[in-house]
Amino acid sequence: MSKPVVLIAEELSPATVDALGPDFEIRQVDGTDRPALLEALADAHAILVRSATKVDAEAIQAAPSLKVIARAGVGLDNVDIKAATTAGVMVVNAPTSNIISAAELTVGHILSLARHIPAAHAALAQGQWKRSKYTGTELYEKTLGIIGLGRIGALITARLQAFGVNVIAYDPYVTSARAQQLGVQLVTLDELLQQSDFITIHMPKTPETTGMISTDQLKLMKSSAYIVNVARGGLIDEDALYEALVSGEIAGAGLDVFVSEPPTDQKLLSLENVIVTPHLGASTDEAQEKAGVSVAKSVRLALGGELVPDAVNVAGGVIDPYVRPGIPLVEKLGQVFAALAASSPLTSVDVEVRGELAGYDVSVLKLAALKGIFTNIVSESVSYVNAPLLAEQRGIEVRQITDEVSEEYRNLITLRGALSDGTQVSVSGTLTGTKQIEKVVEINGYDVEVPIAAHHIVMVYTDRPGIVAVYGQKFGEAGINIAGMQIARREAGGEALSVLTVDSPVTDDILADVARVIDSSLLREIDITEA
Repeated sequence: MSKPVVLIAEELSPATVDALGPDFEIRQVDGTDRPALLEALADAHAILVRSATKVDAEAIQAAPSLKVIARAGVGLDNVDIKAATTAGVMVVNAPTSNIISAAELTVGHILSLARHIPAAHAALAQGQWKRSKYTGTELYEKTLGIIGLGRIGALITARLQAFGVNVIAYDPYVTSARAQQLGVQLVTLDELLQQSDFITIHMPKTPETTGMISTDQLKLMKSSAYIVNVARGGLIDEDALYEALVSGEIAGAGLDVFVSEPPTDQKLLSLENVIVTPHLGASTDEAQEKAGVSVAKSVRLALGGELVPDAVNVAGGVIDPYVRPGIPLVEKLGQVFAALAASSPLTSVDVEVRGELAGYDVSVLKLAALKGIFTNIVSESVSYVNAPLLAEQRGIEVRQITDEVSEEYRNLITLRGALSDGTQVSVSGTLTGTKQIEKVVEINGYDVEVPIAAHHIVMVYTDRPGIVAVYGQKFGEAGINIAGMQIARREAGGEALSVLTVDSPVTDDILADVARVIDSSLLREIDITEA
């Protein structure tokens, strides 16, 4: 019997090949040679790539036996995940491989800014002895502000606390108990900007976080402060940053990521008070080796028919076919739950599975729920392997509850959680009909039945005549088309919950305007990222 073919399309460490083991036929191809790649894919069962090989719909179509695409790194910009999912091909990456490298590069940027190391080196290399020009500042007793206190933020905290730095952080999803454990004080974003001498940002790139540091935020910073971005290009508005640096509103910036890569606008890069690196966050020998070994193990699991924790599009492994359709539903319920819980840090979450599903092994649904909850609120890639760790790091207690009795639906999955301010949040979903349509059927105790779409708005307000016309007019004036709507209430004249399905994302300004005119007690936009 022939061995499965594993195609290595870029240079990977010898440890990667060793991790694959003797059970596969290993072939090499230059992934940048398109004709050679397409030919080699004809009988490949798995392909391992880094960033140079483009695995798009054409490449996937050329590989009828392909079971798994493995990216030895974090980013997946060169992989067409939708085409892979449609073809039933698993996509895996190495979400934890570069966290130490990214943290260390961040520290390097901070030290370089504090002591003007690159500029001083360049001057001396040109024969210029300018000691007085490059007088720096000590980190000791300075304040470091971390925006996004995930695993990378925690690593940076530990390293810079050794310098005697006071660390404050802004992260709406981290509990005070977790921050206290790290020796970090949680503050608002405005307080962080005002108090910090050095700021580093580690947030995911979403519609809400894109440009989150712009003109107004930069104006709050000290004129002696520095800001660093080693996370995602676009979190800092580059035009606003340029103006702040030129005008002296802030002292300097360190950038490893950019809106366009390579950067097309050189004006920011040419400033003396800016330190830049070409997206080197994961560019260490150790990170590359960890990435290769990690995805090699995932390939082994995938081709062996076992659960693959790092799968980003489908859950692999021995999962009952009756359970499998619930996985993308639960991931989306997790995203809805996270949006509803955004007002305060989450302290506990129960994943309740009721109905016929409860008679199966549904442990993967708990992982799917956590993956969905963290998908849009942490900077690192979220997978089945790191989602429980993300919950543990944030002090979130997680339980799974099963009950074979479901009164209204054949199967019902509920995510129920408690927030640190005492608020309770819940969302339930099910699959209906022969087409297994994903629906939300309960939110915070209100019964609804809404097919899950890309964009929803959830509102709670006092039920009164004409209220639908009021918010309908506001959304209409803002160019937001309402594709569907459902209203639930417990009694006339009491509180009502409205769930809108809209065709496009809604800005914070529009939401604030609607919240003001309807006097809502809850108003959330929910953007669903496909699993």
